[in-house]
Amino acid sequence: MIWARSLVKRYGEFTAVAGVDFEVWPGECFGLLGPNGAGKSSAIRMLTGLSPTSGGELMVCGLDVARNPRQVKALVGVVPQEDNLDPDFRVRKNLEVHARYFGVQGRVARERALQALDLVRLRERQNDRVDTLSGGMKRRLLIARALMNDPPVLVLDEPTTGLDPQSRHLLWELLRSLKRQGITILLTTHYMEEAAHLCDRIVIMDNGRILVEGRPGELIGRHAGSEVLELRPPPERYEALLARLQALGFDAQDGGGALVVFGAEGAAIGVEATGELVESARRPTNLEDVFLRLTGRELRDE
Repeated sequence: MIWARSLVKRYGEFTAVAGVDFEVWPGECFGLLGPNGAGKSSAIRMLTGLSPTSGGELMVCGLDVARNPRQVKALVGVVPQEDNLDPDFRVRKNLEVHARYFGVQGRVARERALQALDLVRLRERQNDRVDTLSGGMKRRLLIARALMNDPPVLVLDEPTTGLDPQSRHLLWELLRSLKRQGITILLTTHYMEEAAHLCDRIVIMDNGRILVEGRPGELIGRHAGSEVLELRPPPERYEALLARLQALGFDAQDGGGALVVFGAEGAAIGVEATGELVESARRPTNLEDVFLRLTGRELRDE
């Protein structure tokens, strides 16, 4: 459904996307992950026809995005990061007006709007003002709006940012339902738990390049193992213990308040060898461990 080869995006002298390759198969949920500035948003802007490519090839549903931008836009539903619903229209009217951009009007537009509102559980709010909706309801309405052109591909850019856990899980359920209907989903998110729950495959980007690609479970096993040991030494011993473990050959990293040591069984022996008595806990590894190992822990500005 989506095919990219040597895809490049430049802004003047700055290269935001530096020749990436990826494929998204029909009916899968594909995750595009990375820290701020990794190139995710630039890739999505090219995919959705909002920004021209600077090099390489990008195909959606067999169409070249550079040559057929209007046709591609008609095949893709987009849920942006920001809330750009029209506050001057009621809930259902937002959907019907959006449908006109795709040549869908009158009775057909109304029927599609009601079907979409049923799907996102907002039919009872169809005549309400948009500004009376909660944050979670607005995100669901954005998804309903993205479905008005009956797209085979749905692109969601950080759809659950700022939502409470109940709203987030409801949105996950909605996305799983769309996937069961055969819609192909491309998702960006900063929530690693979300990516692990929803995505069939993911890529992790940084500095405009793809670092790894695979199924979440495969990537966890390959890059983080099965367990980590978290150590919480006194602050005055933190750096010394980290240096000592690394000198002994253990894969230890600064975890921002806790030392994270991969290979928990061997690490426990290593801590005993250092003669340190510190608070420790073993836990299963997760996708966030992989993400931080590959992209680092330093704060990235927007």
